[in-house]
Amino acid sequence: MKKLAVVFSLMMMMASCNQVKIAYVDVEEILKEYDGAKKAEEDMKVKSQEISQQLDQLAQPLQEKIQEYQKNKDNLSASARQKKESELMQEQQMFQQQQQMAQQQVQAEGQRIFEEMNSDIESFLKEFGESNGYTYILGSSMQTKSVLYGEASLNITEAVIDALNESYASEATEDAKSTEVTETPNDSESAKEPAPVN
Repeated sequence: MKKLAVVFSLMMMMASCNQVKIAYVDVEEILKEYDGAKKAEEDMKVKSQEISQQLDQLAQPLQEKIQEYQKNKDNLSASARQKKESELMQEQQMFQQQQQMAQQQVQAEGQRIFEEMNSDIESFLKEFGESNGYTYILGSSMQTKSVLYGEASLNITEAVIDALNESYASEATEDAKSTEVTETPNDSESAKEPAPVN
C-alpha cells in the first residue's frame, strides 16, 4: 500500500511539473492599442493623403481643359469638337488608370505593413509565452472566435499590450540613438573644418 501511495504521489508531482499553462488574448484589442499599429496607421494615412494630393494635382489640368472645352465647344466645328472630345476622353482614361494604380499601390503597402505587423506580434507572443511559462496563448477576434469562453484571469491581453508597447518604445529609442550616432560623425567633421581665412 505504501508503494502505491509513493507511486501515486510521484505521478502527481510529475503531472504538476508538466502542467499545461494556457492564456488567451484579444487580437483586435492588441491591434487597436499597440503603439506600432497606431504609428503604421498614421503613416498610411499620411501616404494616402500625399497620393491623393498628387492625383488632385494631376486632375486639375484635365478639369481646366474640360471646362475650357465646355465654354468654347459651340464655336468649334463638328470634326474639331469630335477630335477634342476624343483627346479629353483619352486623357481621362489615362488619369483613371493612374488613379487605379495609386490605389492598388496604397492597398499593397497597407497589406505589406499589416502582414509585417502580424508577424512581429506573433514573434513577440512566442517570446512572451516562453519567458512567462505559457504552453499555449490563444488568439481570439470577431472573425475567428477561437476562444468562446475563458476565465477573465486567463485573459492576458492587457499584459501583452503593455509589454509590446514597452518593447516598441525601447526599439524606437534604440533606432533614434543609432540614427544620432550615424549622423554625429558628419556633424563633428564639419565642426572640425577650419574656417576660411579672408
